[in-house]
Amino acid sequence: MSWTKITVRVKQYFCYLCGMKPMVYFQDWGIISYQTAWDRQQQLLKKMVDFKLKKSENTSTETTEHQLIFCEHPPVFTLGRSGSVENLLLSEDELKEKNIEFFKINRGGDITFHGLGQIIGYPIFDLNEFFTDVHRYVRSLEEVIILTLAEYGLLGIRVPKFTGVWLEEDEKNKKKRKICAIGIHLSRWVTMHGFAFNINTDLSYFEHIVPCGISDDDKAVTSLQNELGYFIDRAEVTEKLIRNFSQVFDFQYFNK
Repeated sequence: MSWTKITVRVKQYFCYLCGMKPMVYFQDWGIISYQTAWDRQQQLLKKMVDFKLKKSENTSTETTEHQLIFCEHPPVFTLGRSGSVENLLLSEDELKEKNIEFFKINRGGDITFHGLGQIIGYPIFDLNEFFTDVHRYVRSLEEVIILTLAEYGLLGIRVPKFTGVWLEEDEKNKKKRKICAIGIHLSRWVTMHGFAFNINTDLSYFEHIVPCGISDDDKAVTSLQNELGYFIDRAEVTEKLIRNFSQVFDFQYFNK
């Protein structure tokens, strides 16, 4: 084991003994295929669930390794377990022609798009060490995005009956615009999946779906670049998101 890992383990154990904040390890996977990221998430979730079982049996003295993962995917549409395939407006041949993947997955929600120019966040948290409230968890994810938008002078809002973060109508835009989609899955209070925050996203991909199953004429999709009118530095947004995550969820974080 390297000295870096030994140092982290010592910090973990000290925090555990002192009853300090949960420790979260941040990873940026960069550009990664959706299937690979999904497989890795499931491995991390299984590892954490297995750890919980050992801990409950008093067979482990280690502390929980919560994960916060950011990444980007090549173009892909994902359909949640409560969604309708009718909200995908392309045929299988058209998907291949446009080089877009499609997956039916186990998160909540309907269909959405993941692609380059997004920051996709996958928290693998054991909510037993934060709070066991699914509604609060989703609202907390939204709050992270709302705080981040505020740092760019944008007022993020929640829209009743819909998850995610939106921007209100204004003189320039007569529609509510969704800037961040959220869909989650839990197993024994361990989370996976998460959010897709449109930063410099090519919004034309959303024309091939009914985003999140919402067909209302007064609603649309947007991005940070679209709202501010200039290209956004991903690293800058990443830094703000991590800081706001640690504030909202009250944890300490380390780079993995």
